[in-house]
Amino acid sequence: MQQYFEVKRGLPPGTLLLFRLGDFFEMFYEDADAGSRLLGLTLTRRQDAPMAGIPYHAVDNYVSKLLAAGRKVAICDQQEPARPGRLVRRTLIRILSPGTTLAANHLDAGRNHYLCALAFDKGVLRAAWLDLSTGEFKIATDRHPENLLPVLAALDPREVLVPEGSLEAWRTVPHEQTAVRALHAFCTGRACAELPGYHFDTAAGARTVMEALGVLNLEGFGLSHTHPGLGPAGALVYYATEHLCARPENLRTLQEYRSTHTLLLDPATLRNLEIFQSARGTRDGSLLGAIGRTVTAAGARLLERWLAAPTLDLAEIRRRQTVVGELLAQPPRLAELHALLRNVRDIPRILGRLQNRLRNPRELGGVKDTLAQLPALIDCVGSFEAGPVPPVELTGNPRAAIRDLQVRITDLPALRDLLRRALADELPVDLLEGGYIRGGFDAEVDRLRGLTRDSKTWLSDLERSEQERTGIKSLKVRFNSVFGYYLEVTKANLRLVPDDYIRRQTTVGGERYVTEALKQKEKEILHAEEKAVARELELFNELVTAVIAEAPALQRTADALAEVDVLAGWADLARDWDYCRPELDESDVLEIQEGRHPVVEQMLKSPDVSPALGGQAFVPNDVVLSCAEAQILVVTGPNMAGKSTYIRQVALITLLAQIGCWVPAKRCRIGLVDRIFSRVGASDDLARGNSTFMVEMNETANILNNYTVRSLIILDEIGRGTSTYDGLSIAWAVVEHLHHHADRGPRTLFATHYQELTQLEKHLPRLRNCSVAVKEWNDDIVFVRRVVPGAADRSYGIQVARLAGLPLSVIDRAKLILSKLESDDTEVDLPAPDARPKRKLTVKPGDAAQLDLL
Repeated sequence: MQQYFEVKRGLPPGTLLLFRLGDFFEMFYEDADAGSRLLGLTLTRRQDAPMAGIPYHAVDNYVSKLLAAGRKVAICDQQEPARPGRLVRRTLIRILSPGTTLAANHLDAGRNHYLCALAFDKGVLRAAWLDLSTGEFKIATDRHPENLLPVLAALDPREVLVPEGSLEAWRTVPHEQTAVRALHAFCTGRACAELPGYHFDTAAGARTVMEALGVLNLEGFGLSHTHPGLGPAGALVYYATEHLCARPENLRTLQEYRSTHTLLLDPATLRNLEIFQSARGTRDGSLLGAIGRTVTAAGARLLERWLAAPTLDLAEIRRRQTVVGELLAQPPRLAELHALLRNVRDIPRILGRLQNRLRNPRELGGVKDTLAQLPALIDCVGSFEAGPVPPVELTGNPRAAIRDLQVRITDLPALRDLLRRALADELPVDLLEGGYIRGGFDAEVDRLRGLTRDSKTWLSDLERSEQERTGIKSLKVRFNSVFGYYLEVTKANLRLVPDDYIRRQTTVGGERYVTEALKQKEKEILHAEEKAVARELELFNELVTAVIAEAPALQRTADALAEVDVLAGWADLARDWDYCRPELDESDVLEIQEGRHPVVEQMLKSPDVSPALGGQAFVPNDVVLSCAEAQILVVTGPNMAGKSTYIRQVALITLLAQIGCWVPAKRCRIGLVDRIFSRVGASDDLARGNSTFMVEMNETANILNNYTVRSLIILDEIGRGTSTYDGLSIAWAVVEHLHHHADRGPRTLFATHYQELTQLEKHLPRLRNCSVAVKEWNDDIVFVRRVVPGAADRSYGIQVARLAGLPLSVIDRAKLILSKLESDDTEVDLPAPDARPKRKLTVKPGDAAQLDLL
């Protein structure tokens, strides 16, 4: 207990300590109370001390639950075998938190696992983020937090570090300080830790970061030692060091993120467009789920990063498109490439664990398996160079892109041969089990194993001879960690025990004995086993050193294979769903011919889709927008007709084009977009005191305050969360605001039920009307899903209500009320006593900014 309290005193407040005692990790006192509640464990007491235990072999599963609950967990483990009469040496080996855990079963293999640090002072947001499992390390700073928060939200860090007092200060600022309020909203719902402010100091952070990277200055990374982002970066390194109980050893580079180099997607857009997860909170039904054809963990994480920060670099976009085209042109080789990639292990995370002393034989086995695939992978990737030229018009040398990927895959024959010769075919998880060094690799291991095998034969012979000598046919030679080897005799045979047996223990069923010969042989066996395990451990560490020495080449290879994996998946996607290569340029146009929604199209073919929709073909539609001519497209039509699907598919096709993916369309040309904004759907945020309408207005305000002329905006049903006239007035004013932007404005799609807005086409030269067509048949409607020029003539709300199953009495009554309202008959017999006359909205000729309410 003295050991326990010494470790416990040095832990951060609120950390649960798991303390190894034999075959269990125990929690004591308040940790036992909290742990038993979170994990459903039985709470016991010893000498009035509450305690709860976890079997050591199941500790990872329990730790995962604690981390998911946002708790920190400290692991204090035994550093030597237990020996009678001696206190076992124990040390704190690491502190686990949601953002610093490295164990494979604590991480989602296909998702990045970021730890983020933020500081906001003097109007500047300073940020840094680190994936400790792979060593990815970036910093950023911006005087406009709204430019940086979108990418941080997309990265979805598991834990956030902030200076002490920041969370409360950000929570209590006036509502008009939207940037600070956005910081608090970003932190809300995430695991957050507050550190003393001096850990975020720029000068101290620069020193800490340089020490972690092993460099004398940061000029080699294109950074000054006064970069404001180095303060949060230093906080990350300090926090990681405290939790690993050693400096992180897998940090080799530091990159600066600049929001001006990427397309920005704010949190509302990520949610509304269902980029990373669907409205149900799952990957199925999201854009990531629809385009994710990766077969490696590193490839899945790279795809997530590309979606979180789509590039504005035209050359890079075209390079990715070119590789997809080359892979697509040769289906048999593409299938072979996928088969090879399936045998590639998660090298970045394996290296991260090995470099940070979280080691087991199977990690080296993963490196061995991957190295075995490299010669075939290099040949396979290179074979695409020799194939036919893809049937697309490419920019630049069509072979250079694939050749660049091939040369980045580095074969390591010496390391491959070493691991092949050294490692057994079946590898244990625990180093102390031994048996992971292949027989014939090391003469000393073979000799010691031979002694152990001979001793096991001797024990078997002893059991047989003692059965014959004593006449006790049930006599057994057994072993446990407390008494070592012993002879077990049942009670029924105790009268046959010879005098030279030495009794060691009485059990319920009999007695346990030893002999002098058995004690001597036990020393030989245990000594040989102990020396064999020690020798294997020595060889294992040498193998780890050899792997780490090649870490830079392995990391480069892993990065290249991840990229090949993503692009090969996109080639499969393009072939299966008939995608085209989009043309991207610096223009302000957005032209899509026969575009399709990438998620809905796939869902219509899914066996899980509603029988009413199953088997239907997605109806493609065109769109033409430009900043200077057809800038705003007002989309009208009934509910369920497909307005929301149409405007969202335009945004998703644009996003796909800018990550370098091919797109679901017959033809596509897009001028680069710097931000995608969306205001779609209805939801409230009662926890923060925001009604549905307030959420809608917050998102609309964010759009109007932050768009640029190169932005793409999709708006769905602005103003529907309040009264009809208030909502219409706001929607009208929003359209005018977006249009009255000199002679150019952001490309915008505006879906609405307000028929009055269609009048604006006569007075706003860059506004166009279109509608989703329907057909009427015997007072029913048929959705044809086709977008046509011109405004819809009516909303068909009552017909849609009937399709939804409203009682016929309600439908009939609604028809009567509608006919009275449409005829301006204010004497209609309505239940409400305050019925008001219908008011018509018109625009005065020649002045689109003036609105008459008559």
